[in-house]
Amino acid sequence: MARSLQEMAKQHLMLHFSDMSVDADEITVIDHGEGYYVFDTEGNRYIDGLSGLYCANLGHSHGDEIGAVAHEQMAKLPFVSNWTVAHPSSIEAATRIADLAPRGLDRVFFTSGGSEAVESAYKIAVQWHAANGQPQRRKVIARKDAYHGVTLGALSLTGMPVCRTPFEPLPIPTHHVSNTNAYRHPAGGDEDALCRALLDEIEETLEFEVAETVAMIIAEPVQNAGGCFVPPRGYWQGLREICDRHGILLVSDEVICAWGRIGSWFGGQRFDYVPDLITFAKGVTAGHFAFGGMIISDKVAAPFLSGAESYMHGYTFGGHPVGAAVALATIDILEREQIPERVRANEEHARARLEELLEIPIVGDVRGCGHFFALELVRDQESKEALAGPVAEWLLKDVLTNRLYENGLICRLDDRADPIVQIAPPLIGDEAMFDEITAILRDGLEHAAERIDERPAELASA
Repeated sequence: MARSLQEMAKQHLMLHFSDMSVDADEITVIDHGEGYYVFDTEGNRYIDGLSGLYCANLGHSHGDEIGAVAHEQMAKLPFVSNWTVAHPSSIEAATRIADLAPRGLDRVFFTSGGSEAVESAYKIAVQWHAANGQPQRRKVIARKDAYHGVTLGALSLTGMPVCRTPFEPLPIPTHHVSNTNAYRHPAGGDEDALCRALLDEIEETLEFEVAETVAMIIAEPVQNAGGCFVPPRGYWQGLREICDRHGILLVSDEVICAWGRIGSWFGGQRFDYVPDLITFAKGVTAGHFAFGGMIISDKVAAPFLSGAESYMHGYTFGGHPVGAAVALATIDILEREQIPERVRANEEHARARLEELLEIPIVGDVRGCGHFFALELVRDQESKEALAGPVAEWLLKDVLTNRLYENGLICRLDDRADPIVQIAPPLIGDEAMFDEITAILRDGLEHAAERIDERPAELASA
């Protein structure tokens, strides 16, 4: 059966963001999971070091409980939309989510996933400004290397040229400013100076773009793409002040960071800020259903609730009854098992173990928080010389990936910005999980460090 699936996959399945050439390696077919492990059709076991795709926050052992809730909802009401009508599970899910959100964010709009949530945020921002007599506010400030989705609206906000370029020109005018990568910033050694430099850059950008034409600033609490960039002290408070002073909406994109990933329900609770809009998806159902949404502040909701404006936006499957029921069941488990608190309890042990890998010559930086860490790989630690081009691609994809898979770890190896190894394991894991991850990473990175000078001759001049 495994061979049959392999052949069918190669003949008929289009993978996402993947090499689909005829001579590509065989496709790993994941068959089942247990706890924070997954197993392929050949019987190999892997630590799910990326939680599927930052989704499986509860790992792979709650399917029976959540499945029973989904079955009950399917038997009662398999589908009705949220277009002019409502149903109990979406009402209850919206109420539960609003209760967990930062103060003043009390209304929830549901989508099918993260890209849709980001586009929803942009659309409501534009309509909100128009309702307040400022229809010229159409621009967005986002960050370099940030990933906000691949639908054309969300892609406009995404700051990764490799994703954007094939589809330009993009529909939303967006200016990208520096992210919070302290390792690469000239002021990175001084947290306060770094914060000031980043905020000054935004002020300069608003002056150039004309602040009165900007609808929103969007950022992740901890930026995913580029490798878990944690904000410096005071950064989010500075964003809030800038937005308030210039009449701009502040959007916290928490498609990855919410639901316990960084040790809190939402980023504002970790870094002490209150945005105008929050986008979420992934962990809200722990990957058991495609579901997402946007949490709206009372200020932004006001013109739509007064009758002055109608939000001209919606999705067929936004607020799907089964998805909403699954979200409620997921939140129940996250609360019952005190997942955000457990993540915070694991954080220092995880950081300490991963920082041991700085002993390896090609590991330049370790950063992140919660269950969300990245290791930046370099050619030289002292100079911070980056790995780049064909050598980086070969080292990550042909050397390190194979070694980690052989030793039973699935994680992200990404060279779309500076090369990183990223881990975001299920939130049910404990210190022993991080010990196991660190041991596998050490073996793989030491192997890669040894191989870097043995690279194929055709790459020697790269």
